[in-house]
Amino acid sequence: MEAPKAKRIPHPHTIHGDTRPDDYYWLRDKSDPDVMAYLEAENEYYREHVDALSHITNHLYAEMVARIPESEQKVPVQGDHYFYYTRMEKSLQYPVYARKRAADRTQLATAEEEIILDLNELAGDGYLSVTEKRISPDETKLAYLENRDGTDRYTLFVKDLTTGGLLSDRIENVFIGDSVEWDATGSYLFYTTVDESQRPYRLWRHQLGDDPANDSLLYEESDVTYILSLAKSQSGRYLFLTSSTKTTTEVRYLAADQPLASWTVFAPRETDVEYSLEHWRDHLLVLTNRNRFNFSLFEHPIAPLNPAQMRELFAYDDTRYLLAVHPFRDALVIEGRQDGLTQIWTYCDGNLQRLAWPDPLYAVHVSENRRYDTSEVLLAYESFLTPRTTYALQPKTGSLSALQTAPVSGPFDPQMYRQERIWATAEDGVQVPVSVVYKQDVLQNGPAPLLLYGYGSYGHNLDPAFMPQLLPILDLGVVYAIAHVRGGSEMGRQWYENGKMLNKRNTFTDFIAAADDLIRRGYTTRTQLAADGRSAGGLLMGAVANLGGDRFAALSAGVPFVDVVTTMLDPTIPLTTLEWDEWGNPEDPEYYAYMKSYSPYDNVEAKAYPHIIVTTGINDPRVAYWEPAKWVARLRTMKSDDTVLVMKTHMGAGHFGSSGRLEHMREQAEIYAFLLDKIGVHVH
Repeated sequence: MEAPKAKRIPHPHTIHGDTRPDDYYWLRDKSDPDVMAYLEAENEYYREHVDALSHITNHLYAEMVARIPESEQKVPVQGDHYFYYTRMEKSLQYPVYARKRAADRTQLATAEEEIILDLNELAGDGYLSVTEKRISPDETKLAYLENRDGTDRYTLFVKDLTTGGLLSDRIENVFIGDSVEWDATGSYLFYTTVDESQRPYRLWRHQLGDDPANDSLLYEESDVTYILSLAKSQSGRYLFLTSSTKTTTEVRYLAADQPLASWTVFAPRETDVEYSLEHWRDHLLVLTNRNRFNFSLFEHPIAPLNPAQMRELFAYDDTRYLLAVHPFRDALVIEGRQDGLTQIWTYCDGNLQRLAWPDPLYAVHVSENRRYDTSEVLLAYESFLTPRTTYALQPKTGSLSALQTAPVSGPFDPQMYRQERIWATAEDGVQVPVSVVYKQDVLQNGPAPLLLYGYGSYGHNLDPAFMPQLLPILDLGVVYAIAHVRGGSEMGRQWYENGKMLNKRNTFTDFIAAADDLIRRGYTTRTQLAADGRSAGGLLMGAVANLGGDRFAALSAGVPFVDVVTTMLDPTIPLTTLEWDEWGNPEDPEYYAYMKSYSPYDNVEAKAYPHIIVTTGINDPRVAYWEPAKWVARLRTMKSDDTVLVMKTHMGAGHFGSSGRLEHMREQAEIYAFLLDKIGVHVH
């Protein structure tokens, strides 16, 4: 089959005296039959190439499925009267949410299970995403969010856990996450809805049993660069509504037992000042970057901000990047980063103590905890070679006890593998951490095939996690590496600042430096090296293809953000206005010129490119399908080689691909099969 060729219709963009050609702008209109015909042709071409690799895909998929335990159950989390948990069966696409009535863990073995939500029953044959699940204060009702098309517009349902039936309360256009909470009485739900661009911008109050048409609009965020998020304090006594950009926040609070009262602004928004609130004992906790670049923790009376009443709980340390505080009756548990890794601290009786962990590389975070007065705080710990382990932390003493290690199906001996961190020297001399895992004997005979993963935006981190579905890749002799490039915050807040806005190119050159370093050290060669990234990581792949594509044999770009300038100039596109603090606003000539210098679509050249596999979703509100479609169309016209370029558009999903676990796994196996084939990995 011949590769599809999209027709070219000139559509120049002119701004700041500069004109950018955009012959594939017409692909934005999915109501145009020619657009759908082109996407379907690309899907057919994709299938031809990927199906030819079915022996690799089938091997990987079978091995991935073999790694799924027959049954998995997370450690139950104690509520007031019940312990709540999630379980999965090997044959199921979706999790089952359940609970048992028990006073303590010793009673769980004999307590009867009550299923509160089985997503497999809800799913049917199509797409299903269920995000927020909020139990009412009396534990008799469940409010949850459901979506069937892959957008960020969800429907709020309320289930009566006594009868198992749904209540009449059904609310549309609720945002995907951080968007629904109960008051303390269980009579009201607060929720946020989205505007036409799917920006969460309105806060509502709904009285249970009332017609949603009568719901009270409590607040509307009129600044299109801000979004709303809703949370409840760990104590359950306060609700917090946060208006935020990437750099500025403003928080309102409300006593949860006074649902009809007015919300109070703690501190009015101030450019580049971020803060979050929690409640502890008779104070508010304020985690802020005001005069504390990597954030510090203060307490303040429950009242609007009076700077004279702010008391810093412990001395600021610039090497310690604080990200979240979890208040419990006896102590605070704090999440953050130090030494390039996630860390947990406890704060009790005026003492701050960092917990110690055994692996050289790891990821640890505070897990779900439902009670404020708990004597055990659940933590989740893992590494490339340590399956997810749930610990109970005694917050007052800091002692840890392991409650569960996630089962691994099939043979797995961590001594057969090696994980390590190396440091690559960036273009400007900065040391970039790279996490690596591989089988012990892989490098004995020289360089090996290597898969390098990256992201590098929004301060998002890629920490070493246990991925059982990666084991089949490692067992084929492939080295797996993560480049912790600037734009994430692995090395602290400055790491993020140095990879955004007018520093964005550092993200791309860091990744290329990591590739060069892995080659120089003898881990791999250019013909054995593949790279992978999704979303903003797909932007990374597109930029790297232009700037340093000769280092790679193959690239995978998932839902890639590759038409940066055009998207950032169009405020009607979902989430564009929220992104100006990450990339800049190209209405400003300086930002326009800088974005244009790296935007993958605008910098496609008549030269050789690696083999490239691209995936997207027709309903994606984060990265519109037309961005990768336009990029692929231009690459087909411009590139001067015969490498394979394929694109799959998921015609029934959005940013996250298929919703079912096994379907998602099959899609991942196809992508890996493509990459492995191109870097010389053979499956017999």
